[in-house]
Amino acid sequence: MNLNRKGRGALVLALVVVVGMAFRVSWNALRDIANAVGADETAARLYPFVVDGLMALALVATLVLAGRDRTFALRVLGTYTAASLVLNYVHGLVPELHGRSVDWARLADWDPANWALVLLATSLPVGSIYFGSDLVAKVLHQRVTSIDRPNANAEESTETAINRSTVDLAESTPAPVAANPRELPRPVTVGFLKSALPLKPAPAIEPGPGDSIAPVAVAAESTRPRRATGRVPDAARSPRPKRSREQLLAEARSVTAEWPVEKLTAEGIRLAVHTSPKNARMLRETLRAERAAGDGAAA
Repeated sequence: MNLNRKGRGALVLALVVVVGMAFRVSWNALRDIANAVGADETAARLYPFVVDGLMALALVATLVLAGRDRTFALRVLGTYTAASLVLNYVHGLVPELHGRSVDWARLADWDPANWALVLLATSLPVGSIYFGSDLVAKVLHQRVTSIDRPNANAEESTETAINRSTVDLAESTPAPVAANPRELPRPVTVGFLKSALPLKPAPAIEPGPGDSIAPVAVAAESTRPRRATGRVPDAARSPRPKRSREQLLAEARSVTAEWPVEKLTAEGIRLAVHTSPKNARMLRETLRAERAAGDGAAA
């Protein structure tokens, strides 16, 4: 941890040294540009702080602000960086600017370019006042907001986590329906009842002379299978006799008599005999052993 802190301190110190030397190089060019556009000696010395100083302020603001304010600080940083680069480039192209302290000079031979450069050089101080004040106000406003609401970010993150967990929760499994202890009649479907029980046609009743037959609504027979709406009680289930091992083995021998050995699998036997996987594995081993013993006797 100590080495890490020392490394960070050395890195920050080296960065400060490099930025200071770069500012000194840029300060010479910006001072001569300020002299060329009519600034006095004191204003020309302070002019580099106006341009490059706002760049440093915007850089610090990008580390503090967030969202749209951070985007605004990045735009200010980019704009003033480009302006300082243009002015340094012009200073290198025009030798007459070097060493001048009071005399005015043209920044370009072409009049429209000279007017644009003069406008750029003279507008940077005004822009520094406006953009610098706006950046400082944004930083102070965000600091005051964070002080007034110290737990705002924690509350927002907690609320987001709660909302997200609520949405992502899987549907809860409904509780099993308790079976009714009373014996219930065995449920049958309409189709099964129609096919299993022979229905006798009801005798026709002829209306009397004074009687009137009212129309009776009859429900249409549905051909679609009914969907299970819940757990069927144990009392309503059809009892299935439990077969012994010998009965299962005899039924499996009958069903698989003509099966090849490769087809004697637990899944195939389970589906053919309608038994449990455990019994199916037992039947498979028994049948294969019998087949192997029969083949050995035949040989």
